[in-house]
Amino acid sequence: MTLAAIFFAIGFRLAVMGTGNDLGATQPFFPAVIVVTLYAGWRWALAPILACMAFAWWLRMGAGGHPPDGARIGAFVLFLFSAAVTTAVTQVLRSSLISLADARRRQVEAEARLQVTQASAGVGPWEWDIQDDVLSLSATARRNLGLAMDAPTDMDTLTELVHPDDRPLVRSRIREAIKHGPHYEVEYRLANHPDGERWIHGQGQVVRDEAGRALRVMGVNFDVTQRRRAEDSLRESEARFRSLADSAPALMWISGEDGVRVFVNTAYVEFAGVSYDEALVLDWRSRLHADDLNRILKAQIAGEASRRPFSLEGRYRRADGEMRWLKSFSQPRLGCGGEFIGFIGIAFDFTDTKEAEAKLTGLNELLADRVQEALSERDEVQAALTQSQKLEAIGQLTGGVAHDFNNLLTVIIGALDVLERNPADDQRRSRMLQAAQAAARRGEKLTHHLLAFARRQPLNPEICRIDAMIGESEGLLRRAVGEGVELTLDLKAGGRTTLTDSGQFEAALLNLVVNARDATPQGGRIAVSSQGLDLAEPRGELPAGRYLSIAVADTGAGMDAETLQRAFEPFYTTKPVGKGTGLGLSQVYGFVRQSGGEVTIESAVGKGTTVSMLLPVREAFSPVEVLAVRPPATRASSHVLLVEDDVEVGDLISAMIDELGHMVSRAANADEALTIARADPTLALVITDVIMPGGKSGVDLAMTLAQERPELPVLLSSGYTGQELVRAHDTPWPLLSKPYALDALAQAMADAWDRHAPVQATAKKGGKAKV
Repeated sequence: MTLAAIFFAIGFRLAVMGTGNDLGATQPFFPAVIVVTLYAGWRWALAPILACMAFAWWLRMGAGGHPPDGARIGAFVLFLFSAAVTTAVTQVLRSSLISLADARRRQVEAEARLQVTQASAGVGPWEWDIQDDVLSLSATARRNLGLAMDAPTDMDTLTELVHPDDRPLVRSRIREAIKHGPHYEVEYRLANHPDGERWIHGQGQVVRDEAGRALRVMGVNFDVTQRRRAEDSLRESEARFRSLADSAPALMWISGEDGVRVFVNTAYVEFAGVSYDEALVLDWRSRLHADDLNRILKAQIAGEASRRPFSLEGRYRRADGEMRWLKSFSQPRLGCGGEFIGFIGIAFDFTDTKEAEAKLTGLNELLADRVQEALSERDEVQAALTQSQKLEAIGQLTGGVAHDFNNLLTVIIGALDVLERNPADDQRRSRMLQAAQAAARRGEKLTHHLLAFARRQPLNPEICRIDAMIGESEGLLRRAVGEGVELTLDLKAGGRTTLTDSGQFEAALLNLVVNARDATPQGGRIAVSSQGLDLAEPRGELPAGRYLSIAVADTGAGMDAETLQRAFEPFYTTKPVGKGTGLGLSQVYGFVRQSGGEVTIESAVGKGTTVSMLLPVREAFSPVEVLAVRPPATRASSHVLLVEDDVEVGDLISAMIDELGHMVSRAANADEALTIARADPTLALVITDVIMPGGKSGVDLAMTLAQERPELPVLLSSGYTGQELVRAHDTPWPLLSKPYALDALAQAMADAWDRHAPVQATAKKGGKAKV
């Protein structure tokens, strides 16, 4: 462009004036300078200025041949000055034009952004010329009002768009703004909008002249339907919350971040007995029970500081003055951004629950006492039941036992008769004595077995080997079965042991065998078996583990479904009247369950019955030690007092004591023994029967002697089992069971002297013995 301007200036000069005159050589270049400066800036204006100087010089020196003079040099200087001024002014004009264009461009862009923003935000600008009653609405304002783009607009048309119920409000706000205020603001509903009910918020500012007359109103409108719906929904939600909170039978409140309550419900106000505003600022410390105050305050401060859920429990004074138990739960409230904004809480009056707990505690204590009494009564009944079963079993054994004793007595009487008839036959005397002693020992064993089975003393569980106990009871079981039914034993439990009471186990086993005998016809079979059983998984109420199974199977009539279902019920029996009590299986069931086991019955009509006892295996803590029997101790001749009410037994024992080399005195009861002991200081030992006539037992005698003569040893002796024998076992004196042989008597006397030696030493030193 610069070159074009230069060539145009040179060509125009040459075309008009030619080369013959240098007059006006610089004038054509001024437009070129102005044009180049406007479009390219002052730097590019130097090019036409220099081109002008070169062209003028050429005209004067080259083409015209005129040397430069003062006037021509002055013309050059004047051109340069004028060109500089022209360039500067043109440059200023150019900068102004550029700034004006930039401002216009920014204005257009700003207006476009504003339109986009207004359209996006739903803000519609409008202007109302009050003087000419001309209303100008933007596209967004028309869209907000539901007005077509080409529809005519005036204030009356706009008013028709407003819901009839809101038109008076809109008119009054417009009049008030024009008359008094510079601002105009109103919210109204639109009538017959295609999208249903719509809310519009309009606001503007009144423009006035210098005289204060309103000229026009400029403002905007925007759709606030969503906000109004949200507000309505919020009000409805708040109304529902307040209704729910006020209907709740619990105290409810909401507090701010500073801990001040901003809402409480009706129950809260009624409990406090103050107005709503007073309840918001009520200091509950004045209502707390003195015993709970410090604890509650400490827990509340810690809970609020943690800004985590916490609960409190204490006694508060209600409006009527009554102390009530309240349990409160506080939950933190979070804002939209997750920030903490306070707590919401609820408290329940659980005074009735507290009182019920106190009553229940007392009731539980009373119930525990009653339960203990019931358990004691149950134990007594169970003991009586067990004893009844034993006695019933012994009654059923009477025939077999009498038969055995008759056989034993036959041997003893016959042997003695032979000895009496042949006193000089040493060989026959020895053989008859051995036979009589063997029969007597068999009788002793049988008696001990029956007494042990029928004992009434409390039962003590101990580690027992099942196979050994069944083997020892074999004779008793065979006598219970009789000769018409075959009894077999199949014992495979091996070394497994269990924790049980041997008497209870023998009673349970005997009951099962007797029941099997009664159900088995002549020629039938009864099998008693034992074996180990390992449960890998629980079976019913039994946990997994090692067990012992003891089963009694018969080939009898069996049971039907109804009988099988009721078999363990106490007093239920299918036997004829007088033949059974119905307590046998009940006793077995109770024994097995108390031992931690389980009892099952398998039976079918015509195929027999099998009753199985499953007992848990219990190992002994240490191997059983076999103690060797010590030989009878020897002692110098001593004075022994024998207290025995049976004359024949007393004569025999006296002879045995005399055989051991001791002197014997006799007493028939405890009173006679006390008289002798008090009068004879030479006595060295008292041997007394436990059960004696006269109201005093051998235990009573021993206790009296321990007080009066603590240095005198006592040896108890009895062939009876009962409650008095329990007392004998609980005393410090040794007990010798009848019948006994000479060696057993000698050993028992030696044990009595050895055991009493420390007491004698204490008595000699003046000490007092304790029983």
